[in-house]
Amino acid sequence: MPTLPPERAGLSEQEPHRHRQIAESFGSDAERYDRTRPRYPDAMVDRIVAASPGPDVLDVGCGTGISTRQFQAAGCRVLGVDVDARMAEWARQSGIEVEVAAFEAWDPAGRTFDAVIAGQTWHWVDPVAGAAKAAGVLRPGGRLALFWNVAQPPPEVADAFAAVYRRVVPDVPAYTLTMPAMEMYSVMFTKPADGIRESGAFSDPEQWRFDWERPYTRDEWLDQVPTHGGHSQLPPDKLEELLAGIGAAIDASGGGFTMRYTAVVVTARR
Repeated sequence: MPTLPPERAGLSEQEPHRHRQIAESFGSDAERYDRTRPRYPDAMVDRIVAASPGPDVLDVGCGTGISTRQFQAAGCRVLGVDVDARMAEWARQSGIEVEVAAFEAWDPAGRTFDAVIAGQTWHWVDPVAGAAKAAGVLRPGGRLALFWNVAQPPPEVADAFAAVYRRVVPDVPAYTLTMPAMEMYSVMFTKPADGIRESGAFSDPEQWRFDWERPYTRDEWLDQVPTHGGHSQLPPDKLEELLAGIGAAIDASGGGFTMRYTAVVVTARR
């Protein structure tokens, strides 16, 4: 079954960190992104915090601050870094401190942290250079925790969505693949783990998983779709046609559906 949103999978074999134009496109509607993108399960946040030696956290690719706010609520002091000034400005409106830079080029100015986290963003970072950079800003015993939400709609909804994408945007194969969610996303977990090992600065990486669900109404899902990777670059008429088709598919399934998520963490100790 296709997994949605699949912005990472379509570029997996082409090394997504090299596709900066997509990595830097999410800020085109920062308000919508912050409002509609899924959060992370509290159990995941709690486990990362418990495995870290202290409360000082660097959030790489913090975006509008979705994960930042969750770690702040868990008692952490969080500094964000993001490549997109528009996303950073939105995060600052909620009181988050954010510095604008690509992580590989960011200047820590001598600062160190107890944890380096990245929610839904590490695939845009060079896996080897990123791990080395994280090692350089982590205190001894510090925790690197990279996490993604893997989404899997019900099979009948997934098939209907894939049919819409095949009809409207047949030249974007990432949205029409039919394979299990974890298989589709697996490269997103193996490349970071390989980069961590290659850096030589961390314990052997582990993978933690947290299952959760979220119901969506038709309007809630259609509100989120434009924030998925590459959608902001579609011609307006194509996006409108895509949303109409997806909306019709949800209507045919009763007007809503429950998305099954698995939050996957790739993590290692400095």
